[in-house]
Amino acid sequence: MKLFSTDAVRRMGVFAFICLSLAPVVAQTPTSRIVGAANKFLSTLSDKERQSVLFSFDDEAQRARWSNFPTGFIPRGGISLKDMNSAQRSAAMALVSTALSRKGFEKVRQIMEGDEVNKVNEAKNPPRGNGNGPPPGDGKHPPPGSGNGPPPGNGDGRPRFAPLGADLFGRDLYYISILGTPSEKTPWMLQFGGHHLALNITIAGERGVLTPTLTGAQPALYTIDGKTVRPLGQESDKAFTLLQALDDKQRKQAILSYHLADLVLGPGQDGKTIVPEGLKASDMTEQQRTMLLDVISEWAGIIHESAAAARMAQLKADINETRFAWSGPTTVTPGKNITAYYRIQGPHLVIEYAPQTLGGDPGLHVHTMYRDPSNDYGRGLTKQ
Repeated sequence: MKLFSTDAVRRMGVFAFICLSLAPVVAQTPTSRIVGAANKFLSTLSDKERQSVLFSFDDEAQRARWSNFPTGFIPRGGISLKDMNSAQRSAAMALVSTALSRKGFEKVRQIMEGDEVNKVNEAKNPPRGNGNGPPPGDGKHPPPGSGNGPPPGNGDGRPRFAPLGADLFGRDLYYISILGTPSEKTPWMLQFGGHHLALNITIAGERGVLTPTLTGAQPALYTIDGKTVRPLGQESDKAFTLLQALDDKQRKQAILSYHLADLVLGPGQDGKTIVPEGLKASDMTEQQRTMLLDVISEWAGIIHESAAAARMAQLKADINETRFAWSGPTTVTPGKNITAYYRIQGPHLVIEYAPQTLGGDPGLHVHTMYRDPSNDYGRGLTKQ
């Protein structure tokens, strides 16, 4: 005996479909997407691999284990892309991509691709002090004058070096690590970096913090498939455009009377401060302040859009107390990078752009630093 007619069953099916269609859809938040991507990545790892990737959230040594040096000079914690299979690499890069804005991820990809160019150039021209590899001599130590020193946490104060002959360059020599447990509520950290790259991303609920983060490039200008790539080109061009927009009185305040050639608050300088210098934004025009914020966005906009918007709102509120300082040449060849150092500093911000002389042309080797003195590693958030 039939309990329901065919028409009744059909009507119930339509009714069920309508109910499901009308059910509220819970939109994923940026944090939930990042946590999901993190768990998906972790699920691709073996138990041993997970042990190498996961650290305690309060592991201060791992927090500071980042550098501008190649990983062959300063080993990183975590697992490298080189040591992953294709599924793991895809999941790792999907996690990094989810934590960043589209523009930020593209910047990271270009920095990594530049390191692959370095690898190819090294294979073609074994270096003898030309800035693309180990210096002449024993090949065991970072080149003199190659940037900031090693991060703290090495026990005796000296850097730990990888074995002689270790790989120095390549897009696969970037490491990923997670501090804490990926969570939508409890703070945790994602680290990703290698040569000329160190992303330290703290996730605390719906808030995200990108500081401290180092971005650099060597070569800072290269060509792939006929296309010229400048990973940090906007950082150069926008700052130079701002400098050009200043009048003579403003330029005298902005341009420092001494030469700066490297990052002041780079790797190993956590917790240190510098005296604000340069032209105060309160002495700029409204248009110039807008230009300054546009320069700042090149760093603040690396993280995913939701966190970037909150960060830019904070920095806009601070803008009148923010300073712009310049040290070095005040001209640039169109299409090339500036060879001058500049700094942007406010109550919750320090940005440094520092061309390097190692390798010859400073415009082809650039280090930059992005910090929040009040909230590096999300310390301000986790105290709340």
